[in-house]
Amino acid sequence: MDIRVIRASDIPHVQTANITNLPENYFCKYYLYHAQSWPQLSYVAVDVSRPPKSPYDPPKIVGYVLAKMEEDPADGIQHGHITSLSVMRTHRRLGLAEKLMRQSQRAMAETFGAHYVSLHVRVSNMAALKLYRDTLGFEVEKTESKYYADGEDAFSMRMDLSGLRQSMIDEDASDEDEGEPVGSMGKKDGGAAKSEADAKEKKRKVKVGRSLGVGELVEKNESQKA
Repeated sequence: MDIRVIRASDIPHVQTANITNLPENYFCKYYLYHAQSWPQLSYVAVDVSRPPKSPYDPPKIVGYVLAKMEEDPADGIQHGHITSLSVMRTHRRLGLAEKLMRQSQRAMAETFGAHYVSLHVRVSNMAALKLYRDTLGFEVEKTESKYYADGEDAFSMRMDLSGLRQSMIDEDASDEDEGEPVGSMGKKDGGAAKSEADAKEKKRKVKVGRSLGVGELVEKNESQKA
């Protein structure tokens, strides 16, 4: 299974997955709006176990997450939003939804410095609630009455990304190559005295000169409240 950033050519197949699994559907230009505005945030899961028979065969997209950054957050805090998430029934219980969500969340924090991520979910969607609340750590912020077009209420949920941001900072710090100490620092401890063999190492003069130079559409209509 391959999880990668969404491409414009994926959009018709993502739309098919959306229509197959979810009651909230969108026009292709809405997916394109996400993919072009925030290309780092939306991902697809591609089943590569059966390679295409020809270069013209489309990838077998079995799941996706469509995400964005809030352009004008009401609270003034930079944060991301999950617009839509779906995995085909044939490929559920493989952890794909969790992987898609975590990849998008990491990109929000890493690329845009998002402080948290928000989403809406139907109050009756127990499978999604279990994923968001129990697996990913989202919390219910409030209930929005008749949020969906059919009149069902929605839980407005959010997940703090400060822990993820800190872990990425720690990873970057641990990956830094400080190199070997030089100068006076290199003479401390074990470097204070060279071994007898090092002291007797043959030195040679090398000529240097100039010849040795160097060079150098808006998400507020996502569910169309009726």
